[in-house]
Amino acid sequence: MNDLSTSLAFAASGMEAQANRLRLVSENIANADTPGYHRKLVTFENAMETGLVKLGDVRLDRTDLPKIYDPGHPMADAKGYYDGSNVDMVIELADAREAQRSYEANLRLFDQARQMTQSLFELLRR
Repeated sequence: MNDLSTSLAFAASGMEAQANRLRLVSENIANADTPGYHRKLVTFENAMETGLVKLGDVRLDRTDLPKIYDPGHPMADAKGYYDGSNVDMVIELADAREAQRSYEANLRLFDQARQMTQSLFELLRR
């Protein structure tokens, strides 16, 4: 693989990984008020043979769920408490912003490699 196509592949794998991360963040935000919901976490891995970025396993955040007092809630126990969600909106919004910026950086890299390829083809055509 030549350097330009390698650059394109690296940028594309980074964009795909960040898009999937953003999807998980949006799932967490959508379920922030869902009783008993554990936030989803993901890590990135480097595929050693290719050097491309890929997502690791999706796992659940096992921190304790907050107890919410609402005796009228259908999921409340005898004492009037039910398990809330461990999604923190500030953390999720920060993760979303980070994923967005990383995606944009990979997109700029992809665009630069594409422009270089186009310039090369134009030079070869002359």
